[in-house]
Amino acid sequence: MRTEPAVIVFDGVCALCSRWVGFLLRFDRGGRYRFAAMQGRCGRSLLHRYGLDPEDPLSFLLLEDGIAYTDTDAIIRVVAGLGGVWTLAVLARVVPAPLRDRGYRWLARNRYRWFGRHERCFVPDAASRERFLD
Repeated sequence: MRTEPAVIVFDGVCALCSRWVGFLLRFDRGGRYRFAAMQGRCGRSLLHRYGLDPEDPLSFLLLEDGIAYTDTDAIIRVVAGLGGVWTLAVLARVVPAPLRDRGYRWLARNRYRWFGRHERCFVPDAASRERFLD
């Protein structure tokens, strides 16, 4: 049984990452996830704690039930955690993790060039503010 919400550390200035957080806010009706921008105090601290470099963020971090998940394993867990039809995301595990993660890192390296970058960190609306750690 879950004792506290899972935490997602995301790149708050990345346009793609901000849209990802918006997607999760829309479909996570049960409030399963909390968010921390890697540019914030909490996000930076969590990245450091789990051996990830906030200055070179090519990894996605999910903290759930005291366990850290990264890259595509984290993404699959997050999407499947939305429930309903989203649980089918676990089917992505048929692709070997090294291959999935290579594709993810390629996207992560190019995300600013392809999707853009914001000048300021993602700012949640008033209704979602309590779900953000910073």
